[in-house]
Amino acid sequence: MSTRTRRLLGVTIAGVAALAMAAAPSFAGDGGPGQSNASPKAAGPLLDIQLLSFNDFHGNLEPPSGSSARVTTSHGNVDAGGVEYLATHLAQARQGHNNTLTVAAGDIVGASPLLSAAFHDEPTILAMNKLGLDATAVGNHEFDEGYKEIQRLQYGGCIDDGDGANNQNSCPTGSFPGASFDILAANVIEKSSGKTILPAYTIKNVNGAKIAFIGMTLKDTPNIVTAAGVAGLKFTDEVETANALVPVLKKNNVNAIIVLIHQGGLPTNPIFDASCGNGAGLDPKASPIIDIAKRLDPEIDMIISGHTHQPYVCDIPDPAGRSRLVTSASSFGRLFTETDLQYDRRTNDIVRSSVKGTNMIVSRDVPKDPAQTALISQYKAFVKPIASKVIGHITQDVTKSQNAAGESQLGDLIADAQLADTSVVTGGEAPVIAFMNPGGVRADLSYAASPYGEAPGDVTFDEAFTVQPFNNYMVSMTLTGKQIKALLNEQWSGPNAGAPKILQVSKGLAYTYSGTTLGSVTLNGAALDDAKSYRIVTNNFLQGGGDGFPTFTAGTGVYYGGLDIDAFASYLTSFGATGYTPGALNRITRN
Repeated sequence: MSTRTRRLLGVTIAGVAALAMAAAPSFAGDGGPGQSNASPKAAGPLLDIQLLSFNDFHGNLEPPSGSSARVTTSHGNVDAGGVEYLATHLAQARQGHNNTLTVAAGDIVGASPLLSAAFHDEPTILAMNKLGLDATAVGNHEFDEGYKEIQRLQYGGCIDDGDGANNQNSCPTGSFPGASFDILAANVIEKSSGKTILPAYTIKNVNGAKIAFIGMTLKDTPNIVTAAGVAGLKFTDEVETANALVPVLKKNNVNAIIVLIHQGGLPTNPIFDASCGNGAGLDPKASPIIDIAKRLDPEIDMIISGHTHQPYVCDIPDPAGRSRLVTSASSFGRLFTETDLQYDRRTNDIVRSSVKGTNMIVSRDVPKDPAQTALISQYKAFVKPIASKVIGHITQDVTKSQNAAGESQLGDLIADAQLADTSVVTGGEAPVIAFMNPGGVRADLSYAASPYGEAPGDVTFDEAFTVQPFNNYMVSMTLTGKQIKALLNEQWSGPNAGAPKILQVSKGLAYTYSGTTLGSVTLNGAALDDAKSYRIVTNNFLQGGGDGFPTFTAGTGVYYGGLDIDAFASYLTSFGATGYTPGALNRITRN
């Protein structure tokens, strides 16, 4: 709704004194669940504390579907997730625990399904308030709409967004209170003020036990977020940032320190509870968290991580050689980690040997939390006119699963939709090649009937938006054949050397590669000419050099078109009642 007279002043002023790197800590006892400011009992020096954690929720209020719902167990795959079930599982886990906290490691919002994204992720913040989240780090996706929007989500207020322009509508109920939990950003500095955009840490008082949580996103956030989303910000090294805060906390007589970090690892075994100590470990070539954990100050007692959407509970020794727990709970609310630990009142510190963590499945065989159900029902009513519109048809499931070469059905579909987008045609010159980043393909398109009652094969705007939830703009530009080959080589070099990112390409373009060597590249059967200029189209994320593809920034004749979701919807509509059928995956060949 239009809110010019109710706009929150605080979101337009960054870096106030309370947000400094050594910000005044916030203490528990402010209404968060499981917190108490009561004096310690005289029963003994050790206090049992439960810590529940999750990460990469991405606004998945309703149960995710397809591959996004699956959790791999030793007995096969099971479907999990949905905030109604997550809230119930957390409430059940807290039973019998007088001293309990719930924290997260970033990407709670951003890249969200339409039910949350249509309202600037306000419903997800409200859901987190209701399920009892105490603190979270920022993740890279919290920056999708810029840092002032993160501040608004923390402190509340509404956006004057034109009463639903671009299929988004802030404050449909008339107000938004903001998060009742702490959003932490220790390594995100506003350049103009030199201060953190949000508090660097928070201190929770659990029955007399003071525990500090330092929250950070990955230092490479600028490489994977639109340039506009991180404009005016500096992202500092995770280890240097956290280690510098240790003496600040200890000076305040806080010795129990836990890091919430939006950076992670890749387990060598996909089973949700197999990693590290139960038959598997983390891949050292694709797990930045290993190096971070090895260098974080020994005074830090535990690391809760995220970003890679993977499940693991690991022991990565600190620089002093002592065991230290490092956890991650997959994504989309499919898992949470339950950690039990003891706090020694004599040392005001966590007893490291007592720290035990277990990943728990958010199964759907428990009662739904009624408060979450009511919230979802309320916002489904708000979003229904947009979400239920049928925009096209498919004849079978269209998945984001990649073959051995890195190509996917959905990647092909999206790239072809971008190529067909008329909004990026300028001077009568249409693009001949489209590139799509694989990380921007967020969910499968299912042939099954949608929750709005449409027939099998019908694709609603809600389903299409869940596939591409970023509201990126389409951008056309001119690159030479030599530059296009440089782009393709950037898939496995530079920032992508450790974990290659295979761009999805439009019909007509074909190429081969072997290892990190690019082979033949053809367009409509003819070899790509290094000296010739080609008009290409991509999204503004890649155009800004995102995901480690700096060559896009060298494009000339840059022209901005419409939104990616509109291009996707229009292309699906063009297939009429017959519907879209995916073709063979033969554009990219790995030898």
